[in-house]
Amino acid sequence: MGETVLTLFRENAEVAIAISLLINILIAVSGFLPSYFLTAANIYFFGFLGGTTLSIVGESIGAYVAFLIYRKGFRRFTRDKLQKYKRVEPLMNLSGWRAFQFILTLRLMPFMPSGIVTFFAAIGVVSVLTFVFASTIGKIPALLIEALAVQQVMEWNWIGKLILLVISLLFLWNLLPFIRNNELQNDKGVKK
Repeated sequence: MGETVLTLFRENAEVAIAISLLINILIAVSGFLPSYFLTAANIYFFGFLGGTTLSIVGESIGAYVAFLIYRKGFRRFTRDKLQKYKRVEPLMNLSGWRAFQFILTLRLMPFMPSGIVTFFAAIGVVSVLTFVFASTIGKIPALLIEALAVQQVMEWNWIGKLILLVISLLFLWNLLPFIRNNELQNDKGVKK
């Protein structure tokens, strides 16, 4: 995917920034597509500082557009359904400083699915301004970490290899409970 984006940038260099911003908006609105490949393409094509800055601006604009679309499209039906769950209701009613802190905290986590944060903020009562500020401020350190990781992996030095190893181990660690749970269910099925 990153190579396709780089090809788009090369063939349309005069509008590469606009292409990057548009892709960021599409990623944010989709709610599930990762953005690391675009961050990598931005860094490769525009350099570390320019690519990272473009990624931050693009993700901020993308989050804003996704927030508006989610609020218009999902708020009406999902809010009523989700309020039945006692643990979700307080999150949907966060506003002001508490909402700012919560969104900021979630955005500070690198590799956190942006769509989930945007979705819950959009169906809640948080204001657009609070969401945009918290989201943007929180995305800066997360994207810097992501950009540094991407750069190290692209350079393929020992730090890049270590980053990939840690990410792989984290994925494996998160998968283990699912694998063990599935094995237990299979064992119960055999004993019948």
